[in-house]
Amino acid sequence: MNNPKLIREKYDETKSSLISKKVSPELIEEYKERDELWRAEGIALDELKHQRKGLMPKGKPSPEQLALLKETSEKIKLKQERVSELDRECHDLALSMPNVPDSSAPVGISEEDNVELSKWGKIPEFDFEAMDHEHLGVGLGMFDLKTAAKVTGSRFVIYKNKGAKLERALINFMLDTHSKAGYEEILPPAVVHEDSMVGTGQLPKFSHDSFKIDETPYWLSPTAEVQLTNMERDNVIEEGTLPINYVAYAPCFRKEAGTYGKDIRGIFRQHQFNKVELVKFVTPETSMDELEKLTGHAETILKLLGLPYRKVSLCTGDLGFSAAKTYDLEVWFPSQKKYREISSCSNFLDFQARRALIRCRRSNNAQVEYLHTLNGSGLAVGRTFAAILENYQTNGGSIIVPDVLKPYLNLEIIENE
Repeated sequence: MNNPKLIREKYDETKSSLISKKVSPELIEEYKERDELWRAEGIALDELKHQRKGLMPKGKPSPEQLALLKETSEKIKLKQERVSELDRECHDLALSMPNVPDSSAPVGISEEDNVELSKWGKIPEFDFEAMDHEHLGVGLGMFDLKTAAKVTGSRFVIYKNKGAKLERALINFMLDTHSKAGYEEILPPAVVHEDSMVGTGQLPKFSHDSFKIDETPYWLSPTAEVQLTNMERDNVIEEGTLPINYVAYAPCFRKEAGTYGKDIRGIFRQHQFNKVELVKFVTPETSMDELEKLTGHAETILKLLGLPYRKVSLCTGDLGFSAAKTYDLEVWFPSQKKYREISSCSNFLDFQARRALIRCRRSNNAQVEYLHTLNGSGLAVGRTFAAILENYQTNGGSIIVPDVLKPYLNLEIIENE
C-alpha cells in the first residue's frame, strides 16, 4: 500500500509514475477524491464532537438542552458512519493500486524497454544442433509429462530417477549456499491465509492467478515470499536486529492465467513448481544497497553452476504490482538462442510493510516506522534444472553434471543406462 502522503503532497509526480506502470488515471483520481472527502468529513465529525462537548450543561439539563444534545449525537452517529464508509472505500482503492516505481527504475511500456546492465559467462558453442530440455529430460527418463497429465492434468510434471535426484540436489545446493551467506533457513507451509496474500499484494488484485481452497480463507501459496514476509506481519522489529534474512524452499502454485499457448513445451511454465526464495527486512535507508546484495546472492547460484546469464533492470511498465524496483536475471537457453527469466529480485520499499503492518523501532529514540521489504528467487528450481540440461548437453544426449552438484549427486554425467 502506498503512503497516502505521496498522493496528497506530490500528486502530479505520483500520478505520472503510476500511469507509467499502466495504472488508469481514473483510479488515481478516484482515490484522490475519496481521500479528500474522507478527510473533510473527518474534520466535520471532529467539529460536531467539539460542538457536543460545548453543549454539555454544568447542572441538570433542560428539555431543550437534552433535545439539542440528542440531535447533535444523531448527527455524530450519521457522520461517523459516513467517515467509516469513506475509509473503507479509500482502503479498497488503495489495495488495488500498485506500488509507485522508484525514480531509478527506467521508464518504459513493456519488456522491450528493459535495460540490460551486465552479462556473465560464456555461451556454449556446440558442434551439433542443441536439443531443448524436454527432448533431453524425457529421453533420459528424468521427467514424465504424460503420466503427470494423467494423474493431475496439463502443466504438471513428475520427476523420475536421476531427474528427481537433480531437482532435490538443486534445492539442497541453493539452500546450503544461501545459508552460508547469512540467510536463516525456513520450511514454511504451502497453504496460506488470505490475510497473508493481501499483505504481500497477491490479493485482491490477482485472485485469478492463484488457487483458492473452496469455502475457506486458504490459498495455495504462489511463492514463499508470501509466507516469509507474513512471518513478521503485525510485528514491531527492533532496529538492532535488522537486516533479517530468510531463505526457504517451497512448492509454488499458479494458474498461469492468460499464458496458455506460451512456453507449453517442457517444464518451463508449470502450475506447480519448486522455488528457493530470499526475503529481507531492512531499514529504509539501506534498502537499495540490500537489493544489490540480494541480487548478488541470486547471481552467485548461477555463477557456481556455470550458467551464462544477463542482468536487466525492469522498466516501469514491466514492474510487478508490489515492486518499486526490480532486477531480472535471465539465463541462456541454447535451444531458444535467447535469455529467459530465472529470478526476479525486487525492492518493495514500505509498500508491503504498510499492507502487513511490519514496522521497526529505532534504537536512538524509540520511534516506530515502516521498514522496507525485499525478495528474490534464489532460484526457480525447475528453470535451473532445464537450463542445466540445455547448457551441459553432449552430442549423445547425455548431461555433464556441474562441478558444484557432483557431491550432491555422486555423478559425473547423466546418461541412459
